Amino acid sequence: MLPRPIFSEEHELFRDQVRRFLTEEVVPHHAGWETEGIVPRAVWRKAGAAGLLCPAIPEAYGGGGGTRLHSAVLIEEVMRVGASGLGFGLHSDIVAPYILAYGSEAQKREWLPKMASGEVIGAIAMTEPGAGSDLQAVRTTALRDGDELVLNGQKTFITNGQNADLVIVVAKTDPSKGAKGTSLVLVETSRPGFKRGRNLDKIGMKAQDTSELFFDDLRLPARNILGGEGKGFFLLMQELAWERMQIAIGAVAGAEAALQWTLDYTKERKAFGERVIDFQHNRFRLAEWKTQVQVARVFVDRLIDSLMKNELDAATAAMAKYWTTDLHCRLLDDCLQMFGGFGYMWEYPIARAYADARVSRIYGGTNEIMKEIIGRTL
Repeated sequence: MLPRPIFSEEHELFRDQVRRFLTEEVVPHHAGWETEGIVPRAVWRKAGAAGLLCPAIPEAYGGGGGTRLHSAVLIEEVMRVGASGLGFGLHSDIVAPYILAYGSEAQKREWLPKMASGEVIGAIAMTEPGAGSDLQAVRTTALRDGDELVLNGQKTFITNGQNADLVIVVAKTDPSKGAKGTSLVLVETSRPGFKRGRNLDKIGMKAQDTSELFFDDLRLPARNILGGEGKGFFLLMQELAWERMQIAIGAVAGAEAALQWTLDYTKERKAFGERVIDFQHNRFRLAEWKTQVQVARVFVDRLIDSLMKNELDAATAAMAKYWTTDLHCRLLDDCLQMFGGFGYMWEYPIARAYADARVSRIYGGTNEIMKEIIGRTL
């Protein structure tokens, strides 16, 4: 692989730290968490103690004091070991940044240190049974009653939903105004009126708790609005480029990992007296995939550099999200085929990665929506 100048020695030292933690605290237990459908809270606290939660949040708020390059390292290493269902990324690089960017000083000091330590686990509730990529269609309401908001509605497919202590809820504070009446509301899950639904049974990412959430006349102070009343839709749009880049970073790292697993397997496995990799068809397909993954790596690294310079636009981030996740899923299909029957066995990482990756073409905005965003720039 080509050198990656976006990363410094400091980032590679952090990578070593992440790898040690994942090797010792995650890999030996991950299969059990897949069976249980949840990552124990104790692991979150260990990750916090190791400095792996909120790495890009300033030290003044308990975070690692790094940048999104540290977050990229963490995303890549999680994918490298096939543990994409941890849920750390959403907590650290979606929920916490919303609070950092748009929260009051009191909100930042109350929540960010606890999120960095793993004491508080965060989630964001956007999707509803009738509203997915179309966030303007949300029906959950947070209506004013004096100095309070009364929250009613339902959310689904919520990552960290079973574990979450704090949820950023997308709700209509003025349903008559459409998108301009949408707000982000900080909801503590200890409040009366909050209820968790079932832990959803997914085809992949089985270690990650994913839930339905219900709000029934849940009362909270109006100061829990994040970033200003009616600003929710605008704030969501501001963060989408980074959120989609996280998916692209994970897709390329996942593709690299799957390619390496397949190279290792095909060099050992024999058929008709020859190594599987020695069949020209297989060798050519792997050569094609190595080339495509390298192209994807260079593209995504270039966009990470643009992101760090605040030069990344929404349409280019959409290109990265859709193209890399499509590539990742196609590669996994080809690589799994080279494992033969063993590729269909859950004990092999290629099988779990195949199941885990499929959702990447859906969440963060479906790939069809990504093409619509790109199409508007034509």
